[in-house]
Amino acid sequence: MSNVIALLTDFGLGDIYVGSMKAVIVNICPAAQVIDITHAIKPQNVREAAFALLNSYHYFPAGTIFCVVVDPGVGSDRLAIAVKSEPYYFVGPDNGVLSYALAHLGAEYQAVKLETPAFQAGTISQTFHGRDIFAPAAAHLSQRPAVFASMGGELDKIVRSPMPELRYARQRLIGEVMHIDHFGNIITSIGAFQWMSERELQLTAVWSQGIPPLEFNASAAIITIHSHSVHGISHAYHEAARGGIMAQIDSNGFLEIGANQDDAAGRLDAQLGDKVMLRLS
Repeated sequence: MSNVIALLTDFGLGDIYVGSMKAVIVNICPAAQVIDITHAIKPQNVREAAFALLNSYHYFPAGTIFCVVVDPGVGSDRLAIAVKSEPYYFVGPDNGVLSYALAHLGAEYQAVKLETPAFQAGTISQTFHGRDIFAPAAAHLSQRPAVFASMGGELDKIVRSPMPELRYARQRLIGEVMHIDHFGNIITSIGAFQWMSERELQLTAVWSQGIPPLEFNASAAIITIHSHSVHGISHAYHEAARGGIMAQIDSNGFLEIGANQDDAAGRLDAQLGDKVMLRLS
């Protein structure tokens, strides 16, 4: 069993929230190794958090506990849950934030409500379940995984986030902006891609089971967001002139629109959820 606890939130780093959660964890389980995935998810953006978890969970060792707190329904009747899906554990609100990673894992999972007082803070704030419910649950699981079944009643199903848009017709793929990173790179739902040769790409769709594997010439592709079009998919930023808008396949296999040493999202006024079209020829 790993003693790694991975944190993913929308709390930012300008307040005390992340530090408070870490303090709770190490008070319960001093041996815990706490790793920050990110705390820069856009506020209350459950789908962006789900996408971030999808793209990061598989780099962690077996037994890692993911504590994911992007929780616009905190204090409401939404459930707090823990999920066991080999080889990982997840804790967070039951609002779909865990669903992309669980779907990608593909295995059966067990889910329980976090309702046993022994695994929570003595006093629970109605506005900070990250500190008072989720961090204690993650710490107790790290210390003794066998307590999972004692944390609360079993659930038959959990909430799932709507799948990102990905449609294919007439040699066109329509997707959406899922994330804009610190550099202004625009990561889309169109993927996953693999380079088959210097010029040929293959798409195996992550989100739509109705899209067959597609192979196409990367240099002939046209990518459009708003009224801006990019011709061809590059291998890396340096293939564009400095400041040039370009498209490439990001490190997780998704279509990305970026700019060489510049902020593509700012220049294109891109926002989460914007439509992106990829014409294959």
